[in-house]
Amino acid sequence: MMLDKEAVINTIREAFGRNRYPGDNFLQGSFEGCKPYEEIQPFKGKTDWQALEPALLDTHYAALSFFSEAALRFFLPAYLIADLRDELQTADPLFVLTHGFSDVAVEHQTKAGVFSRKTGKTAFINPKRYGAMTFYDYARWRLSVFAREEAQAIVAYLTYKRDNDVYHLHTQAIEAALNLYWLDRAKNAPSLKELEQYLSEEESYLAAIRME
Repeated sequence: MMLDKEAVINTIREAFGRNRYPGDNFLQGSFEGCKPYEEIQPFKGKTDWQALEPALLDTHYAALSFFSEAALRFFLPAYLIADLRDELQTADPLFVLTHGFSDVAVEHQTKAGVFSRKTGKTAFINPKRYGAMTFYDYARWRLSVFAREEAQAIVAYLTYKRDNDVYHLHTQAIEAALNLYWLDRAKNAPSLKELEQYLSEEESYLAAIRME
């Protein structure tokens, strides 16, 4: 049964609706060059992701790559809903959720011969800096920020995108991401209740320490 678009949007709103704004100083995840700062700066002070205009999201599509994990978790639902409503021209949240779970190879003809350039699951990120880390390793780490209910909303989004991919441009990538990561995450990740309980216990502990 194909999912209804508005039902998917409501699922996203319910799953992400209670998330806390990370704070202005904790939005930027990359500090290499000036580009990350330029992309993240417009999101400072935007404490309600549901009020963001699609034009802002589309203009700063690269922010999806430069957000900290906390910021990605907070702002991603705005991108997902805008995408479902066909309000994005450049921003591609689907790529963020599927890249690293399947391989893509492109042949590049040069004067010295043909080179196969691979990216995705088994491709190394940059061995000089990250050793044996692959894009698959990185994707699993970065996307582990999402709680169980959020992962379930992401599964609904991915399923809708797959079922409405008329030309099957992204079907393989979506199914690989679902089978290798998201379906399990939606079933076994810590729940929002568990996260809230942990935060409550930490606050009680810190309060007790301050009283000593």
